[in-house]
Amino acid sequence: MVISKEVENMCPVTKGPHHGPAPIPEEALWVQAKEIKDISAYTHGVGWCAPQQGACKLSLNVKQGIIEEALVETIGCSGMTHSAAMAAEILPGKTILEALNTDLVCDAINTAMRELFLQIVYGRSQSAFSEDGLSIGAGMEDLGKGARSMVGTMYGTKLKGVRYLEMTEGYCTKMALDENNEVIGYEFVSLGKMTDLIKKGVEPNEAYKESIGHYGRFSEEDGAVKYIDPRKE
Repeated sequence: MVISKEVENMCPVTKGPHHGPAPIPEEALWVQAKEIKDISAYTHGVGWCAPQQGACKLSLNVKQGIIEEALVETIGCSGMTHSAAMAAEILPGKTILEALNTDLVCDAINTAMRELFLQIVYGRSQSAFSEDGLSIGAGMEDLGKGARSMVGTMYGTKLKGVRYLEMTEGYCTKMALDENNEVIGYEFVSLGKMTDLIKKGVEPNEAYKESIGHYGRFSEEDGAVKYIDPRKE
């Protein structure tokens, strides 16, 4: 370590009270994090690329500084899905510091890693007050039974109004309108459920019918007077 002449000529002054790091909540404990191995948490970060044409939600389960589980969800950019495949393979086994300084292929995923890192090291995590934290597999539980990301896709114009295209429940096939042409309900197909049924041997048309659901006032008895295909009408 090189010391300048100015500092070398200074007289020593004894340091007063030692102020350690402020304790942060980690898995139902208050921890003074001094090293990477002191960090344990399950949390999320959202990132975006420079042209902001796509976004990523990154979820990591960190135990004693090591990433044990990674969930990478992307939207809006076709190339980002392939980058996510690489990131999901790269991240597990790394320390959170390594991951922060690793090229995760896509700007949005890198940005999500940065935002998530800040949440974790400041103690703002989903597992902050959960004893022993969340088990490995928490990411799959976030996805739910169909193991699919929750996606909402809506489109609207001043000229023609709104179109529901995708809801958490699934792919929207019909919108129900009342006598004023206002939306009062919709029909959807649960793609995850339909695919699982087909894999079990159910005929595609039958699997399709079994996977249809409705939300809101969809029936004529509830005031629906018109049904439209949001992608064609």
